[in-house]
Amino acid sequence: MKARGQLGDFLQARRSQLRPEDTGVATYGERRRVRGLRREELALLAGVSVSYYSRLEQGQAVNASPEVLDALARALRLDDAERRHLTELAAGTRRPPAVRRPAAERVSPAVRQLVATLGDVPVVVLGRRADVLAWNTAGHALFAGHLNPGIPQRPNPHPNMARLVFLDAHTRDLYADWPTKARAVVATLRMASGQHPDDPLMAALVGELTVRSPEFATMWADHRVKVGGDSVYQMRHPLVGAMDVTQQTLRTDDDQTVVIATTEPGSASHAAMTLLVHGAVTTRAGAAQPLTRRE
Repeated sequence: MKARGQLGDFLQARRSQLRPEDTGVATYGERRRVRGLRREELALLAGVSVSYYSRLEQGQAVNASPEVLDALARALRLDDAERRHLTELAAGTRRPPAVRRPAAERVSPAVRQLVATLGDVPVVVLGRRADVLAWNTAGHALFAGHLNPGIPQRPNPHPNMARLVFLDAHTRDLYADWPTKARAVVATLRMASGQHPDDPLMAALVGELTVRSPEFATMWADHRVKVGGDSVYQMRHPLVGAMDVTQQTLRTDDDQTVVIATTEPGSASHAAMTLLVHGAVTTRAGAAQPLTRRE
């Protein structure tokens, strides 16, 4: 995933999603061979030359000024997350490509302390490629109780949340509205790919998911981006049934994501979550106790 190619693909995708009538561009009833705006129409809206805009889409131009990027963002009607993504993609075209394999991601002592402090609240720590770097007992029980709880502590490969959402039947069944969860995962991964355009492991993950999941390939081509935030999902856990779960995300200084899952106090969802977590903690504690030999 080269930065110049990503920038051009993003601009083209956003241009194709704008209708002329949405932007005040007159069509005079003509038949149009392309979906969305033409290059020359978007260039006019942004106040740049058609040739320069064409070079941007083709990956042949670098050093786009902040003023040009801002004009393009306005013309494309980008939201704040999309504007940031556009800026990061443009910055990536100016950086020399990385030559070293990225260092392994590790959870800092401070984040481990946070995970431990939250105790019975489900927590998962994700790396920039959605690798599961850590989880507490409650987080493991909620998101991946069918997997060995010690997997994140083992050497690579870590379990990967994007792979689980698209390729794992258990994880897919957890979400009543799976397409919404899947789009959020893709949008977050798309944002990360713009921040790390020369990461070979990111490219390998995207390539794998594109080949193995037609749904991922379609969503990836849409170029939607997302930064953190809170989302409420109805989760259908095989042990305790349906729960409305709020998934909140926090960013760390190491570019990692801490996902915290909560339920509304006093609700049926809270009761189900309490039951799930209590069962998981009790089971883990029982498994950790050494067996005593009878006399």
